[in-house]
Amino acid sequence: MSNPDELLVDISAMVESGQSNQMSLTVVVGGAVITGRLAPEAVWRERVSEVLKDSDRLGPFSDVFTAGRAEGRPDRGEPPTHLHFHLARILQGNVGIPETGGMYRVAIKDVSAWTVGDFSYFDR
Repeated sequence: MSNPDELLVDISAMVESGQSNQMSLTVVVGGAVITGRLAPEAVWRERVSEVLKDSDRLGPFSDVFTAGRAEGRPDRGEPPTHLHFHLARILQGNVGIPETGGMYRVAIKDVSAWTVGDFSYFDR
């Protein structure tokens, strides 16, 4: 979306202000379907930093996520510009990648469609 969906911006602002990670959302971005729960940016950055810190190869990058300025902070009067997913999967066919869920950052302006809730697959 060239103009970010105001309702999606409002949802993101509520997640940011409440420090909640319970809002489930599914979005379409560049043809990819991403489903999972939203997290406040600060929580998301901290979790990514923790994961990187545990890696021998990627450890030096962990500080980038905790030292950077959080974008679009509602407490500064700026609307959020990105959605921060955790426990998220990219849906492809009848599987979600990764199975355990990942950490994704999506620009709100790039979301072409969305719905409240996440999708799960079950083997029958």
